Amino acid sequence: MVKRKIALFGGTFDPIHLGHTTVAADALDHIGAEKIVFIPAKRSPLKGFLPRANDNDRLNMIYLAIAGEKNFQVSEYELKRPAPSYTLATIRKFQADYGSETSICWLIGADGADDLAYWYKITELLDACNLTTMYRAGCEPPDFAKFEEIWGRERIEKLQRNVIQTPLVDISSTEIRNRIAINGDYTKMLHPGVGDYIRQNGLYQSEEVAGGG
Repeated sequence: MVKRKIALFGGTFDPIHLGHTTVAADALDHIGAEKIVFIPAKRSPLKGFLPRANDNDRLNMIYLAIAGEKNFQVSEYELKRPAPSYTLATIRKFQADYGSETSICWLIGADGADDLAYWYKITELLDACNLTTMYRAGCEPPDFAKFEEIWGRERIEKLQRNVIQTPLVDISSTEIRNRIAINGDYTKMLHPGVGDYIRQNGLYQSEEVAGGG
């Protein structure tokens, strides 16, 4: 019997941009998952600071970015828990909700692969789900072999099996925030609804811009 597959896509999404939604749609096809659930984090354990936009604004922007995408959903689970957000707890929650007949995939970008060694209870996490690494077209795929001695061969082979290639979309949330702060153009990097929301709510502006200086 083929298991159902659900893909979970966590991140700060500060703000969510076309890079996020483009790779998510591509990953959905690669994996054969029935849906992707975007899970905004209250705060990443690997970041010592909170997102610039508040929880509600980031959540609203995700809803705007995925409007009309029937295979995309949003979960507020991590936003309702104390910070920081631990991926293992989230995976266990979804596994409990969907049952053992559902395979849970957790999506990460290849740029975060080296940080996995610092994730909370990483070996338990690797056993609990299919951690799926998305690497950009035109870039070298991630190499997990260096972790074999600490994680074991079976986990490394599982990680390598779950590497997928996604389109090259050269957009970052940091770049968008920086452009907004200097009144630069960022419209082509975002869903139009997200761009409108940012303008209407004055998000990410520097103090000088916000004050009219």
